[in-house]
Amino acid sequence: MEITDIKFRHLEEYGRLKALVSVTFDGVFAVHDIKIIDGHDRLFLAMPSRRMPDGKFRDIAHPVGSVLRDELEHKVLDAYRSSILQ
Repeated sequence: MEITDIKFRHLEEYGRLKALVSVTFDGVFAVHDIKIIDGHDRLFLAMPSRRMPDGKFRDIAHPVGSVLRDELEHKVLDAYRSSILQ
């Protein structure tokens, strides 16, 4: 799978939530509401999730392996950093 588009739908200057992102794979499959979160020591991605009846959150979509997760995080955070420097 190749990441073919990254769109920032919402950018925040303050707070832990820095952006909401939509990512398109192979030009045919999109995942919306990926969050960029300002953690204690670094930025990280939080995948779209839904609150379950027990109050816990469960990811709706997520990379199954670490290779795609690392590539996704690297490309999205690079694009984010580039967009805020403009």
